[in-house]
Amino acid sequence: MNIDRRLFQLLQEERAPFILSVVAGSVSSVMLIGQAFWLSTLIDDAFMQKKVLGDLLYPFGFFALFSALRMLSGWTSQGEANRGTLAIREKLFGRLTGTIGTLGPVYTRSVQSGRLSTTLLQGVEALDAYFSSYIPQIFFALFTPLLILAAIFPGDWLSGLILLLSAPLIPLFMILIGKSASAMTEKQWKTMSRMSGYFLDVLQGLPTLKLFAESERQRDTIENAGETFRQATMRVLKIAFLSSLTLELVGTIGTAIIAVSIGLRLLDGQLTFQHALFVLVLTPDFFLPLRQLGTKFHAGMEGVSASKEIFAILDQAPAPFRETGSDCGAAAGKDTVVFSGVTCTYPGAARPAIIGVSASIPAAKTTAVIGPSGAGKSTLVNLLLRFQNPDEGSITIDGRPIHDIPLARWHEAISWVPQHPTLFNATLKENILLARPGASREELQNALEQTGLSEFSASLPDGLDTMIGEQGARLSGGEAQRVALARAFIKNAPFLVLDEPTSHTDPELEAALRASMTALMKGRTTLIIAHRLETIRSADQIIVLNEGKLVRCGTHTELLAAGGFYRDALQLQQEKAA
Repeated sequence: MNIDRRLFQLLQEERAPFILSVVAGSVSSVMLIGQAFWLSTLIDDAFMQKKVLGDLLYPFGFFALFSALRMLSGWTSQGEANRGTLAIREKLFGRLTGTIGTLGPVYTRSVQSGRLSTTLLQGVEALDAYFSSYIPQIFFALFTPLLILAAIFPGDWLSGLILLLSAPLIPLFMILIGKSASAMTEKQWKTMSRMSGYFLDVLQGLPTLKLFAESERQRDTIENAGETFRQATMRVLKIAFLSSLTLELVGTIGTAIIAVSIGLRLLDGQLTFQHALFVLVLTPDFFLPLRQLGTKFHAGMEGVSASKEIFAILDQAPAPFRETGSDCGAAAGKDTVVFSGVTCTYPGAARPAIIGVSASIPAAKTTAVIGPSGAGKSTLVNLLLRFQNPDEGSITIDGRPIHDIPLARWHEAISWVPQHPTLFNATLKENILLARPGASREELQNALEQTGLSEFSASLPDGLDTMIGEQGARLSGGEAQRVALARAFIKNAPFLVLDEPTSHTDPELEAALRASMTALMKGRTTLIIAHRLETIRSADQIIVLNEGKLVRCGTHTELLAAGGFYRDALQLQQEKAA
């Protein structure tokens, strides 16, 4: 993966603001020459030529004009660079979130959430210095010194030669130091990503850690991780300061040699005061873009290191799905879904999660999936939701491959109610309408009544506009499940997938949620991971899985008559429920 090439492609997509930035910066360099010329002329006229105030207005006016134009062009240059960088960040952030959303929960559960959020937020943010400062500075570091040499050489070839010979030392030192700086910065970024991921995981699991008296030990581990990150940061800073010192030293020595040379020739009458001052004023500005390039190189290296993890995520994006032109997704609840010899293995897993499963989910019927932990129930749901692709076999709907349906259209046709719904730090209303933001007031009210949230919302301080906290911190488990069911009512999709929400509730709440579920399932094709005996008995069809394989499939009466594994599975379900 060529990171520089990938970053250049991003730059190409938003090249207009950066071209304007470079052009404005180049104009600023031209204004710098004019500013130095008129400043030296003004000082020469005032102190050497002893001209009156009226005669000084002419050079002062030009000096002020060039100063104002330089300030304006510099401001424009930075503003355009910032505008282009903002556009790149927004586009990259959109691609990242879209890719993560397409990869689905299977991917997000396989990586540390803290590390992922660090890449998503701080990683994209870190690219700001690379695009807004480092990239434009590359052009300025080339153009400005050449322009200054062109202005100095005609009147003072010796000073121009000294500058020409000393200038290559700065890029040379930058290359030598930059290799170490790049490696150190990448190591620092990886250390921070690991620390962020571990820290967030510890925070999310703090109640469990407190329960098992492990919080103190984890605190020491976080402290050690923080110390490792501090040491990595200090090593990067050490190299950055060494680089700055070296570049400043080269610039200072070069300026000193020019000053001595000019002073000696000025005493011999080989140079006029005005031209000598003109060269002296421009000399620091000759080295300045080169020194700034070194400084901005170190600032941009964090973005380059972060981009490696960003592109690693983007490269995992699945290939776009084929458009068939048919509205397959809309018919999901009217057609039978068929699994034919499906085998699926998760990345890094030693064995397949399901092996050669062949089963059907009849339209407008309720299908329950049961089996012990690790039997493959969740994998079956992940395949249906297209969070995971099968290694072998096929999944079809009314004889058509499910992967011929655009993913967005397929997800529109499915409502998914997990055991632990994702809730956001927003209002109760916003969390419910997440499934379909354009739902009418009547549809919202119906969802509230169907799930028993009407009275609950009325009891809240701000009603439906009450903030519920991150992950529904201000809601009980039952209330969170009601919100998930309300989302399904609002979406009103023809296909329903349930990971039985009543599995961890008390009998009273279970009865209320079961009534809501029954109303929700009516007339819909439903696939439910069943944990309760009542759910299993009422299903039109039961799929029994064990160790990733299909054991039996049929109605409760048929399977009960067959006995064997089904009876054992029911006994296990009852024990787990108890």
